[in-house]
Amino acid sequence: MSFEILHPKNWKPAKGYANGVAARGKMIFTGGLIGWNAEQEFESDDFVEQAAQALRSIVAVLAEGGAGPEHLVRLTWYVTDKREYLAGLKGLGQAYKEIIGRHFPAMALVQVVALVEDRAKVEIEATAVVPD
Repeated sequence: MSFEILHPKNWKPAKGYANGVAARGKMIFTGGLIGWNAEQEFESDDFVEQAAQALRSIVAVLAEGGAGPEHLVRLTWYVTDKREYLAGLKGLGQAYKEIIGRHFPAMALVQVVALVEDRAKVEIEATAVVPD
């Protein structure tokens, strides 16, 4: 394992994310990736489908750097509507497991007023660390 999950012993378990991660190795940072395809075209206005596409894009960028989803140490999510995010949690969890697996890095989620692309409902930044 290239990283260590940091979780104080007296804290309740984190579900679907880690409170902290320590890692050493080659760091890979993605830009904010949104739910459009490689041609920069949206195929859906559905929140879960856009999030799934953003996650697939993250996996593709990581692969270019010799990394995979298992090397993720942090994800930062920007959503335009937290209610839409919460309503889609079941489908989002399924998509996440299909694309990323059962790997849960440190995560943050922030609701924003808007994203640069008007049709975008979610933007995700990722940090990965590939072991030396």
